[in-house]
Amino acid sequence: MNDNATQGNTRIDDLCINTIRCMAIDAIQQANSGHPGAPMGLAPAGYALWTRVMKHNPHNPAWPNRDRFVLSGGHASMLLYSLLHLTGYDLSIDDIKQFRQLGSRTPGHPEYGHTPGVETTTGPLGQGFANAVGMAMAERHLAAVFNRPGMEIVDHFTYVMCGDGDLMEGISYEAASLAGHLGLGRLICMYDDNDISIEGPTGITFTEDVAARFEACGWHVVKVEDGSIVPDIVAALETARAEKEKPSLIVLRTHIAHGSPNKQDTPDAHGAPLGEDEVALTKRNLGFPAEKCWYIDDEAKAVFRQCIDRGKEAEAEWQALFGRYKKDYPDMAGRWERDMANILPDGWESELPCFSPSEGPVATRAASGNVLNEAAKSVPTLIGGSADLAPSNKTYLSCSGDFQKGAYENRNIRFGIREHAMASIMAGLCLHGGLRPYGGTFLIFSDYMRPAIRVASLMKLPLIYVFTHDSVAVGEDGPTHQPVEQLASLRAMPGLTVIRPADANETVDAWKYAINNVSGPVALALSRQKLPVLDPDKTSGGLASGAYIIEDCNGVPDIILIATGAEVHVTLEAGRMLAEKGISSRVVSMPSWELFERMPADYRNSVLPEGVPRFAVEAGSPMGWERYTKDSRAILGITKFGTSAPGAVVLREYGFYPENIVKKVEEILAS
Repeated sequence: MNDNATQGNTRIDDLCINTIRCMAIDAIQQANSGHPGAPMGLAPAGYALWTRVMKHNPHNPAWPNRDRFVLSGGHASMLLYSLLHLTGYDLSIDDIKQFRQLGSRTPGHPEYGHTPGVETTTGPLGQGFANAVGMAMAERHLAAVFNRPGMEIVDHFTYVMCGDGDLMEGISYEAASLAGHLGLGRLICMYDDNDISIEGPTGITFTEDVAARFEACGWHVVKVEDGSIVPDIVAALETARAEKEKPSLIVLRTHIAHGSPNKQDTPDAHGAPLGEDEVALTKRNLGFPAEKCWYIDDEAKAVFRQCIDRGKEAEAEWQALFGRYKKDYPDMAGRWERDMANILPDGWESELPCFSPSEGPVATRAASGNVLNEAAKSVPTLIGGSADLAPSNKTYLSCSGDFQKGAYENRNIRFGIREHAMASIMAGLCLHGGLRPYGGTFLIFSDYMRPAIRVASLMKLPLIYVFTHDSVAVGEDGPTHQPVEQLASLRAMPGLTVIRPADANETVDAWKYAINNVSGPVALALSRQKLPVLDPDKTSGGLASGAYIIEDCNGVPDIILIATGAEVHVTLEAGRMLAEKGISSRVVSMPSWELFERMPADYRNSVLPEGVPRFAVEAGSPMGWERYTKDSRAILGITKFGTSAPGAVVLREYGFYPENIVKKVEEILAS
């Protein structure tokens, strides 16, 4: 072995660091796929953080007071997998050898719930950075709620590693801006400043002063001129940990593919294996046997495995502290255990409103606000806000104040006009544990959130998206603000449940489902305009089935009319008009395709029996409705953008009124 240590490092430090590097390049070379450069450059930082600073227990990756670690640049996954294996997590060398293979526990980018010790799914750059901001916000909130003098049961840090790519993506700026405003002092970001991206030196596109940018956002910045020197990295981390009022950015000057004779500091090592010849040259350069793969020296293994005993000790100390806390504060301890287990309080639904037709029309966004506020009184884990649209989205909790620096106990989050970061921060809040986040904006702006919604759906996180102004009925703001294709787009996303309630009482049931749900996000699509409150006896409980008969005829109908949201009431009127013409109909309210598809086949066939013509009505893209109508002509939808006019005028212009539905149905039946 090479006895020449990097200046400032011990021989053992370099041995451990190079073990990480060689494990990464072996896995990537064997898979013939991956990104070796970042793991090689960041190996010293990973080693310093995981073995010298971070509080974690490899034998219990989920204990509540662990430090959180997010590898935002998920393409560097072999850095994380190497650290997990070496420090003693349940990730074997055989798992490492299956890197990027079908069914392996070491997929190309880290996936939450798939690999022990992975805190979040990171793929699209910047998502992990914003997730980490959410985790840090959760830590501050729970600390403010639960900690008592001398008994700080919430006392941990959130660490995130990111690279140039993360910081080029706009989401990182949104999230960093909010984190600085909130003064998240327990958030520490380690920035891999290696000056290389896939196309070449970052200087071809990215020449801003990153440190100055973060300082302008209210961050504390520490620079490490040589990111290979362990004592300097540890000192920077300790300096960052000592800063209580601001999040910290540690700028690490590193070398991509550190140690590779021919590919260090080149883009060649960013997105492809080094190649067999270069792997051998690199191992020799690092003092490792070129002919051996997966080589772990016993001395290095012993250093890494010290994390096991330290982790057990840290958790044992916390368990003892929590035992004393439970004795002195039994009610709060009980709430902590319920909240962390995502157990809802008994009877939380009992005070939810019930709306009567006699009260007059109610916009479903307004009904949603009423339901949310009542639920929040009983469900203390509900926390969220909107992207500067709380008065329109009706997402403000009257039972709490604003979550701000110095007032972290509050539950109203002012996300600002940062839709993308909001969605990813929501995921971080949820991933931390102990909270049920929601976030609101206009449905049209779900386009800004889509990347984060997709990753949350992949992780099966029970988030609640409150999307209001759900159709061209937005009106005068015109086509830029009138959603058309958004419902179809969201329904196309695996794992996301989209619910578009028809009236105030369906909205109550939508919130019941969303809060009780523990698997996968829910998107509520709510009306700006007031809608009639339908007969509660006919709507009660129907939403949970996804689709149900709200009005029926005697015998087999001539046609089945299917509608969602604001179009249900006009479709009901059309059904009455058809009856006057001697055409019998069944009207089906279908607030959620996804919920309907989960119902047994017998139920689905009872609502939509085969052999009966169908006609669908929805003020959005018709895409996908063919699965239910069996006829692309039997859909009243929108195939163009909206227009600027009062909402009612736009709806009539686009044909969403009873007489036109009747006309279309007659044409279908006559064909």
